[in-house]
Amino acid sequence: MRRTGVDVLGQSSGDLDELELELCRLPEVSSARVVTDAAGAPTEIHVLAKQGKPAKQISRDIVSVAHASFGLELDRRIVSVVQLGEAGTAEAADDIQVVEFRPRISAVTVETAGMRAIVRVTLVNDGAESVGFGEGTIAAATRQRLVALATLDALRQIEPSAERLDVESAQVLRVGGYDVAVVAIVFVKPPAEQIVSGSAIVREAKPEDAIARAVLDATNRRLPHLR
Repeated sequence: MRRTGVDVLGQSSGDLDELELELCRLPEVSSARVVTDAAGAPTEIHVLAKQGKPAKQISRDIVSVAHASFGLELDRRIVSVVQLGEAGTAEAADDIQVVEFRPRISAVTVETAGMRAIVRVTLVNDGAESVGFGEGTIAAATRQRLVALATLDALRQIEPSAERLDVESAQVLRVGGYDVAVVAIVFVKPPAEQIVSGSAIVREAKPEDAIARAVLDATNRRLPHLR
């Protein structure tokens, strides 16, 4: 994929990287690639999507996201949508390798020793476990960030592209009648950086578990896309 200069619409290469990440936030979209011409204008958009919604509607959604979020007027004819079958194959694109990346949380533990706290987050992916660690003070204000850092540490062990990620913030907010964990994760794709968010409802008075789930919400769809 070419990333050169600024296109005729004033769209920078960093904005186009961010467009790819934003398209991956659509529920049906698993991955997206934007191809540009020498001037940086989008000429092709290739999307790998799940079944359930017609490809034409997914294409319209992509055009709408590009226009609403980035001010891009796209021709829907440049959007190519490949949908996965039930067996996990893409009949229209034999050259596309589909990798399912959906780690789940096995355990989140917090141990304290004096003024220090150690957080362990255990993830399971394809039957393999990874344990991530976060260490800091016992201050309540830092514990949520430690959980987010430990979750990223575990992700890096099962997905190398997670080395591009860092935690910008992690907190639990009161939204209506619910406590909601909200994280902001930095995705680094030099020379650009993007901030993406993830959220999860706090269940059974377990904010640490919700923070870890919020990190996965922010990263699961995007990590394979960074390879």
